[in-house]
Amino acid sequence: MKNFSKRMTTLLSKVEERSYSPIEAIKLVKENANAKFDETIEAHIRLGIDPKYTDQQLRTTVALPNGTGQKVRIAVVTRGEKVSEATKAGADLAGEEDLVDSINKGEMNFDLLISTPDMMPKVAKLGRVLGPRGLMPNPKAGTVTTDLAGAIKEFKAGKLEFRADKAGIVHVRFGKASFSEDALLENLKVLQGTIEKNKPSGAKGKFWRSFFITSTMGPSVELDINELQDLQKEK
Repeated sequence: MKNFSKRMTTLLSKVEERSYSPIEAIKLVKENANAKFDETIEAHIRLGIDPKYTDQQLRTTVALPNGTGQKVRIAVVTRGEKVSEATKAGADLAGEEDLVDSINKGEMNFDLLISTPDMMPKVAKLGRVLGPRGLMPNPKAGTVTTDLAGAIKEFKAGKLEFRADKAGIVHVRFGKASFSEDALLENLKVLQGTIEKNKPSGAKGKFWRSFFITSTMGPSVELDINELQDLQKEK
């Protein structure tokens, strides 16, 4: 049996074994986010898919209207004048082969990697380093592009790339405990709608299996997906 700290035991006692309405779940998670820092609020969503089949994989992006409240460090692999363009647009790192070499050595001082198409043959060779971390640039995710300024602006503003893991679970941060309930709810609605729009063609049976939200140091709270879908439709 797992041993919990006194703090976690107290927080767990506040969470009933049932699904909560979206706003109830958000209120409870915010109430339990009482650590000495601004906790990140995350969604953990189990979908009825088996990602080992290509037609049941989910990888896409979502532009959260209220951002994530988290600073995103962006690296850009490009060449020529595009390097200075990326830096001026707000990239934390930008370079050509020198940056590729640094990444290959394990220097990963970034949260997101963007590449221009002409540099992808070199970036593709970094699969061993980038793949396990989910950092390989991808056209569908908007991280392989010639519009560096636009991409950097979007990701800095709260655009997120996410995917379902091997178990068919999506893990996405969608705000901070300091966000208002309305801001978190708005982000959740957009996230749910984005997943629905990108439902894999091979998904069979019940698509939405479970939907939990939690804070960095708090317990998970189950959210009623049907109520969230209804709210999303009311937009």
